[in-house]
Amino acid sequence: MGQIYQYLPRELVTFLLVTVFSLLIGLSQRRISLKREGETTLFGTDRTFTFIGILGYLLYILEPEGYRLFIGGGVVLGVLLALNYYVKQVQYHVFGITTIVIALITYCLAPIVLTQPMWFSVMVVVVVLLLTELKHTFTELAQRMKNDEMITLAKFLAISGIILPMLPDKNISPNISLTPYSIWLTTVVVSGISYLSYLLRRYVFHRSGILVSGIVGGLYSSTATITVLARKSREAAPQDVPEYVAAMLFAVSMMFLRFLILIGIFSMEALAAIYPYLLAMSLVSAGVAWYIHTRQRRPKVEEQLAEDDTKNPLEFKVALIFALLFVVFTLLTHYTLVYAGTQGLNVLSFVSGFSDITPFILNLVQGTGNVAVMVIAACSLQAIISNIAINMCYALFFAGRKSLLRPWILGGFGCVIAVNVALLLVFYWL
Repeated sequence: MGQIYQYLPRELVTFLLVTVFSLLIGLSQRRISLKREGETTLFGTDRTFTFIGILGYLLYILEPEGYRLFIGGGVVLGVLLALNYYVKQVQYHVFGITTIVIALITYCLAPIVLTQPMWFSVMVVVVVLLLTELKHTFTELAQRMKNDEMITLAKFLAISGIILPMLPDKNISPNISLTPYSIWLTTVVVSGISYLSYLLRRYVFHRSGILVSGIVGGLYSSTATITVLARKSREAAPQDVPEYVAAMLFAVSMMFLRFLILIGIFSMEALAAIYPYLLAMSLVSAGVAWYIHTRQRRPKVEEQLAEDDTKNPLEFKVALIFALLFVVFTLLTHYTLVYAGTQGLNVLSFVSGFSDITPFILNLVQGTGNVAVMVIAACSLQAIISNIAINMCYALFFAGRKSLLRPWILGGFGCVIAVNVALLLVFYWL
């Protein structure tokens, strides 16, 4: 803005900005009000909001010291808005004060433009326009919300904004790098990603098909998503069977990206060593999934996961279980290094694949036991490969003995595991 003021008067620029911003708000408000209330109860047109903004600008610059004119104009405007609301309520039974609030915001645009940075002024206008236009979207969102949705959000805010800052960041044991703060921080980060994937699945991609269900579900838990898809596949038509396996492998692909995010949050050094392999593994899984998806020409699968399959992952008992697993793997890692060294840690990485591998990997990347970065990367890759093999077994089990999925599962997962093992060998070779 400083460069513009070198060529144009400051008063002209601010006046034009206030006028344009007020007109945009007025146009948006007029369209919404006409659709919702009609011409009879309309407070004013787009010109009215523009004049409100201009009036606020004039009264603000005429008395820049005490701002009595600006305050007095705001009082008069408030009285007029109150009278308009009273008439609408008594005669036409139209309720809601959105128009009143937007008119007052428009009146305040002048001091905002004159005293705040340009990005802040534009942000205010953008937020007002978005909130005005997204009324129908918010209504649909409220209708889709479960009864306990806000309680769940409150839980997340509680575990991240109340419990986490109160925990001490001191080691529980002098020999083990483990603090209450680090335990709960890890729990909050993982819960946050899981909660985000749940919100995407339920409110953004709620009408999506099987493939998108696998992609979004992989951000939360590839094991849970694969289990659900395998169960649902029992009801699928024979020509739709490959689509379920493709969705499972897309969930595996997203699992690699999820670990990229988690490792990057806790250790950039570990991320620098492991990210090429995780990206390659993710691309391989996605490539095999896409090959299976396009292998045969068949009608698009429109079936969706049932609402019961989209359960909210954010519960205190789930958080406590994860925290407990994190502590268990921290102790196992510590004593494995003490009594068995790096070789024992390699064995533990494969064994961890039988359970949730997230606590094990995050425990490693946070430097528990001062493990070397290359050892962390190797053990993380080994744990992921082991977990994919276990997920393949889950898919075979829940799909059933006579399921048509079995050859597709064995072929798809087998190819992914084989390539991942080859990449692991390359990692050791380099």
